[in-house]
Amino acid sequence: LMQIICYYLFVKVEAAQIEINPLANRPDRNQSPGQVISVDAKLNFDDNAQFGQKDIFAMDVHEDTDPKEIEIHKYNLNYIAMEGNIGCLVNGAVWPWPPYMDIIKLNDEIPVNFLDEGGNAKEKQVLKTLQILTSDPNVKAILVNIFGEIVNFTTIADGIVNATKTIGLKVPLVVRLKGTNVDAAKKILEESGLMIESVHELEEAAKKTVRVLS
Repeated sequence: LMQIICYYLFVKVEAAQIEINPLANRPDRNQSPGQVISVDAKLNFDDNAQFGQKDIFAMDVHEDTDPKEIEIHKYNLNYIAMEGNIGCLVNGAVWPWPPYMDIIKLNDEIPVNFLDEGGNAKEKQVLKTLQILTSDPNVKAILVNIFGEIVNFTTIADGIVNATKTIGLKVPLVVRLKGTNVDAAKKILEESGLMIESVHELEEAAKKTVRVLS
């Protein structure tokens, strides 16, 4: 019965996770089966269901959440604060992030954040991500690593150039792009006249970013 109830709840509220652990059986004095009690439970909800589950999302509490995470979430981006000096902007959480983290650590530095711009970045998103990154006083350099066929890299390059001008970027910026229209994108960066380092490989990008900190 408990499994049926959980499944019904899972579907009804469009949950991403419903976990009841542990369950306890409390027998009564008459030796009857007693009660099954949920001692603890964890529920997570699909962000994409927010429009249909307004009552649930209205109960969300942000007291313990980094303000940068709240702000960046408004633009459908993912941000996780960490400890370090290199601000990171990537696309995708599964493939780019583990080697990204490892390569930076192998060069004796630590990322200050994880910031995923997703697979379809717009110029406005690029501006917001750089504003969020530079609002952190711990960020001493920024490393951008974006690749794929979905993203139009001229849009990314235009966004980086315009954002750099808009916010008056004061920290070094190293950019590694690979994908659609990447040659045109690199040309935009090179002809911008700004202090933007464009590199070809991720390892080279990480080493160059660490080097500008020393």
